[in-house]
Amino acid sequence: MENKRVIIAGVGGQGILLASDLLSDALMKAGFDVKKSEVHGMSQRGGDVVSHIVFGEKVYSPLISFNEADVILAFEKIESLRNIDFLKDDGIMIINSTSILPLPVAAGLMDYPEDPIGEVKKFVKNTYVVDAEKIAKELGNRKVMNVVLLGFLAKNLKDIEKRYWEESLKERLPEKIFEVNLQAFNRGYNLE
Repeated sequence: MENKRVIIAGVGGQGILLASDLLSDALMKAGFDVKKSEVHGMSQRGGDVVSHIVFGEKVYSPLISFNEADVILAFEKIESLRNIDFLKDDGIMIINSTSILPLPVAAGLMDYPEDPIGEVKKFVKNTYVVDAEKIAKELGNRKVMNVVLLGFLAKNLKDIEKRYWEESLKERLPEKIFEVNLQAFNRGYNLE
């Protein structure tokens, strides 16, 4: 099997690191060699956070270069644009429809792009948009947006049986929030 590459990108506080840990756990349970790298850009202050995950039979480096990612999971719309150059021509872009204003935009120093998803769709044929915030609110916990998105990613990563994801959730999450996260995962997994 050729190595596969996934980028998870978002804003500090969205649960990118937990999502990348859950993905890595599920991949290891499925028997893959996994390497992960994270970049925290002022993540405590709403800056961008990016995680690179490479998996396969044997992986030597977690770093993903331009035009190498099989999948980009963007937890925020601008992050899809910021990372688009990493995606392969036939790659999959999964975008959360949520907007989180970067500090320069919130301070009025810059403008938020008018239609980031429309811009991505001009270049990426396999673009999927998920309203994870709506689903999380329906479940009564906005913090599970990341797991909704992970569920949708899981459906698109055919290499990992669903039970490995569920085991990872159970092992990694405290018991008191496991059930709502499992519901969030399943809602994302069952999206069309």
